[in-house]
Amino acid sequence: MTFVSTRIITANIGHLVDFYEQVTGYSAVRYTEDFAELRTPVAVLAIGSTRTLQLFGGDSIASPATNRSLILEFRVDDVDSHFERLADYLGPALVQAPTTMPWGNRSLLFRDPDGNLVNFFTPVTLEAKERQ
Repeated sequence: MTFVSTRIITANIGHLVDFYEQVTGYSAVRYTEDFAELRTPVAVLAIGSTRTLQLFGGDSIASPATNRSLILEFRVDDVDSHFERLADYLGPALVQAPTTMPWGNRSLLFRDPDGNLVNFFTPVTLEAKERQ
């Protein structure tokens, strides 16, 4: 088994796709007006509109903009440079400026337009670098 993607269900797919293109620098493939993917070298972030829920059994199986338990994480070469690039764009969505965590990653934490937590991190200790 191979874990390959995470999908976010949203009521405003255009806005969310634009946000992830801006923060990651990747261009999304917009397959339809209801489904897009951002492909990174190791995983895919899929974004689907609430209309796609009908294909999975109806509106009740997922609720957009209600996540309070998941953090989407992106390993970056230099988290501080990403913070400099994104600070103004993120504005009040910024949760935590780059901070070195006890497990050796330097992390930048912010929320996407739907309130999902996003972590950009750079391993900075030898142990953290070896885990990657």
